[in-house]
Amino acid sequence: MSVLLLLLFFLLLALLGIPIAVSLGISSLVFLLLEVKVPLAILVQRIFGGIDSFPLMAIPFFVLAGAAMNSGGITDRIVAFSNAVIGWVRGGLALINILASMIFGGISGSAVADTSSIGGVLIPAMKKEKYEADFAAAVTAFSSGLGPIIPPSITMVVYGVITGTSISKLFLAGAIPGILFGVGQLIFTYIISVKRKYPRHARVTLKDFFRTLKDVIWALLMPVIIIGGILGGVFTVTEAAAVAAVYSLIVGIFIYRELNSIKKLYEVLYTSAMVVASIMILIGCAQLYSWLLVIYRVPQLVTGTIMSVTSNPLIVLLLINIVMLIVGMFVEANAALILFVPILFPMARQFGIDPIHLGIILVFNLCLGLVTPPVGLCISLAAKIANVPLHKAVKATIPYMIVGLTVLFLITYVRDIVLFLPTIFYQ
Repeated sequence: MSVLLLLLFFLLLALLGIPIAVSLGISSLVFLLLEVKVPLAILVQRIFGGIDSFPLMAIPFFVLAGAAMNSGGITDRIVAFSNAVIGWVRGGLALINILASMIFGGISGSAVADTSSIGGVLIPAMKKEKYEADFAAAVTAFSSGLGPIIPPSITMVVYGVITGTSISKLFLAGAIPGILFGVGQLIFTYIISVKRKYPRHARVTLKDFFRTLKDVIWALLMPVIIIGGILGGVFTVTEAAAVAAVYSLIVGIFIYRELNSIKKLYEVLYTSAMVVASIMILIGCAQLYSWLLVIYRVPQLVTGTIMSVTSNPLIVLLLINIVMLIVGMFVEANAALILFVPILFPMARQFGIDPIHLGIILVFNLCLGLVTPPVGLCISLAAKIANVPLHKAVKATIPYMIVGLTVLFLITYVRDIVLFLPTIFYQ
């Protein structure tokens, strides 16, 4: 009963529009005062302990790297390169949107950053070329969901820290699912574009292709440096994030020369600090909330309940997918991981589900949650940029949701799709 009251109080606060981090903190505080009766110093210790982790230092560095690259002129260069590669195909601008998001996802690791940067450039351009506004918003929102799947990924860092799972293995495991998701979106977008007779751009000359490649090469090298350095044993994930941050600043200041003033540098640092602060407060409060759930043996209760119904891991995976798809509609991805992984992870281990496999399934589910209302951060932001009613934008995402659910089914039940690269590189 006590646990039920804790859950209901948190849901009530969240439904009232109170930020998730504050809802978690307040509900935990009330529960500590009324039920657990421990010194309030425990609250501070648990919040601080939740963020006192060396691997978590990767988050501020990755956020800074993404912000520096975005403000450093990388978005326009990625769009120009994508146009040179695929812009000549029917529906080229929509296809550019997806390809640019795949590239940008390998730099920022953030879906919302992808939506705001790529969407801010391409949604107005798509509307100008007579693409429907709801379609432009749907393409942008769904392609942005590639950010947390294609490495590097802030969400995978959070999962790795919570479970003690290798973050570098998670990065590798997300590569093939991310590419599958991106290719599926490209195919559907092309089919829709042919049906609706969307425009296409003229082919670029070989000279123009190499010019755009030369412009964007410094950005394309960043994920290569990150993943290559990790796999080569040159540095850890946290050190790789620090290298990425320094590299992005050097590129933005000295090569692209877009970060050419103190004001721009300040804006990059300020934006990064605000994002990181919100993430860290969320992680700290969620860790406190999760600790309370563990005290009351919620993971064991959930595991026991499910084991009384089925012992088939395939059914368990189906139940996990259903739960996380629903959770993703209401709770931000990082908060959802911190809340539910302490419950789901021990259960999954009991059923012999690989931690890497589970991590990618959870992250993929939550990426789909970014485009499903009522929260749907990416679709809400894309609809706002496109100046289209949210319900119309959501309706336009249906074909892409089919793609997403198909890829989710594949990575859930054909686990070699997820584990192939980690197995090859970490035998």
